[in-house]
Amino acid sequence: MIFCLAIAPVYGQYYENVKPHAMVEKVTRLHFFYHDIPVGNNPTTFTAVFYADFAFTTGRFNGSSFSLFSRYPPTDYVPSPGTIREMAIVGGRGAFRMAKGFALLRATSSNATTGNASLEFNVTLYHY
Repeated sequence: MIFCLAIAPVYGQYYENVKPHAMVEKVTRLHFFYHDIPVGNNPTTFTAVFYADFAFTTGRFNGSSFSLFSRYPPTDYVPSPGTIREMAIVGGRGAFRMAKGFALLRATSSNATTGNASLEFNVTLYHY
């Protein structure tokens, strides 16, 4: 019993002096366009659950990416121009490690016959 009590203060002293590295939260805002083309030789489209990993290959965020994962209602498969939807940012890597945030998508053009649509993304990322 005496031996255990003598060791406890040693461990208490060690952990008392250890402090975690302070992480400063940063905010990054991005603006870009996505073209949804379900027909033709090289279709690019998505369905009811939308997942995308946006990777940067040049510039300040080269080698970094963020992940968007959210529900995309099937009734809005071909959204009318001006329709705005919100989606969740659920993670990232590189400069966007531990990212969280949201993306606002606005249909800038759409064609109900072909299903083609252009979406404008306004993304707000909170990361460390």
